[in-house]
Amino acid sequence: MTRRPSRQTMAVLAALAADPAAWRYGYELGREVGLKAGSLYPILMRLCDRELLEHTWEAEAPPGRPPRHLYRLTPAGLRYAADHAPAPGQAPSSATEHAPSPRPRNAW
Repeated sequence: MTRRPSRQTMAVLAALAADPAAWRYGYELGREVGLKAGSLYPILMRLCDRELLEHTWEAEAPPGRPPRHLYRLTPAGLRYAADHAPAPGQAPSSATEHAPSPRPRNAW
């Protein structure tokens, strides 16, 4: 039995599937889907380990900045994203939507 991907993983896959041929930076993806680095990069690493994403280093970084890692879906990743996409109207538009509300502070 295969586990269903988390909402955060699906948000990353959906963002990448919007233009599957384009290479994307992690920072850019994180901003788009509303994930911080501590959540985003483990997702990207798992997807790479499962061969759903390919990754490479930026070919020519501007002077004074180190090269960045780039990501895009593999053909298997694109199929996986399509196979696990929720039905229209059921998916939150970002990973942070439908997050639990913070607990009220104690009035003491």
